Amino acid sequence: MLYAGNVPYCYAVRDIRKVCIGPNYKDCMCYVVGQPVLGNSHYVHLIKYNDETGSILIYIEQDSVVVLWKEFIAMPTSLEYNINF
Repeated sequence: MLYAGNVPYCYAVRDIRKVCIGPNYKDCMCYVVGQPVLGNSHYVHLIKYNDETGSILIYIEQDSVVVLWKEFIAMPTSLEYNINF
């Protein structure tokens, strides 16, 4: 897999599956790993919390190329983690 830009290796201690962004959960934007975006041309590859900035990073993938798509800073968020038993 080719990573474009600075994508650090992710130690899956807290594996984020879904993030919802917005002040009201009912009307917020939600992104799920594997979800098609941009007219089904890309897929959400990784949702990561940036400890340094306190932001949420969303990486997308197309044809084995992964790029940073969105960064949310200082916005109300709801995170859902994978539960791997």
